[in-house]
Amino acid sequence: MTSFHVAPVKPTISIDVLDRIDIRVGTIDAVEDVAGSEKLVRLMVDFGSHRRRILVGMKNERKNAKEIEGMQALFVVNLEPKKMMGEASEGMIFDIGYADGLKPALAVPERAVPNGARVG
Repeated sequence: MTSFHVAPVKPTISIDVLDRIDIRVGTIDAVEDVAGSEKLVRLMVDFGSHRRRILVGMKNERKNAKEIEGMQALFVVNLEPKKMMGEASEGMIFDIGYADGLKPALAVPERAVPNGARVG
């Protein structure tokens, strides 16, 4: 494992701030390149009651981004849509390590759960 220094803990927040973040499990149905982007891929994610397009900058982090197709992962689903490369991203995937300069690993449930299940 690479050398790693633990970052300081962020400032304390109240539980109602945390309760405002809607984190759900979704299954990644498709991974597609975003035309013209060297980093972005488009995930089509099934959240049970609906599907969303979520853009993720993981193209250079994996040899084959399609290896995550069919996997369940954790997503923030109540972020404002963000335009990237002319497309709207409708959420954010949770990964572990990116903020610390590590090769990211997806935050995934330990066993299969229904799509749309909430964290908390």
